[in-house]
Amino acid sequence: MSRREGALDLLKWLALLSMVIDHLRYVGFSADWLYVPGRLAFAWFCLAMAANLVRGGTDAGPWRYLGWLLLFSAVSEIPYRLFFPDPATLNVMPTLFLGLLVARAWQVPTLEARCLAATALLLAALFSSRLMFGFYGVLLPLAMLLVFKRSLLLALLPGLVCVAANQWRLLYGAAWLGDTVALWGLVACLIAPGLGLVLLRHAGRFHPMPMRRWAYALYPMHFLVLLVVRQIAA
Repeated sequence: MSRREGALDLLKWLALLSMVIDHLRYVGFSADWLYVPGRLAFAWFCLAMAANLVRGGTDAGPWRYLGWLLLFSAVSEIPYRLFFPDPATLNVMPTLFLGLLVARAWQVPTLEARCLAATALLLAALFSSRLMFGFYGVLLPLAMLLVFKRSLLLALLPGLVCVAANQWRLLYGAAWLGDTVALWGLVACLIAPGLGLVLLRHAGRFHPMPMRRWAYALYPMHFLVLLVVRQIAA
């Protein structure tokens, strides 16, 4: 395993852990502070997507990646709706799917890729309220790709996009009124891309279990596991 791959797998595992920590708020515990580490999850999944694009270059890998995202977008919707009985949005994978189309077009600016990206942006604009993290969430993988090999100072750009994707008006308003969780949530959104880039560049000595295709199943499965935990805790 290469240095980059070890760090990338670590980033993916930490993103998954962050997501699970965030969703623990819905199993019956009164722990609003879990919202703060939960803000790292989506940003780090988008960064991992950008890293896969950079590593994969122009081969067929991203298209297989798209296929798996599309498949598990559908598979995950049932357990997602079991865990959240009346969700305001779809599960996160459609957002990642559209985001990958947009980021791919920047890396490989063919006519086909640009048409797919334009379609993705149109869908994101029309159905922003139905997408988890909305229109800005679709832009976040591209923002990550733009700064992937650049100065860490530029990580503020995807940080701002991350804030916008996380309902920045509600966060900003609550933070302005002195809500500690909202304030730290804003901070977490801003610094998540930079923290992820630092990890990718300096955590090469770690070699966690590689995340292969089977890892897609962890997303719908974690909803079912937490649903069981909620039923037991009720």
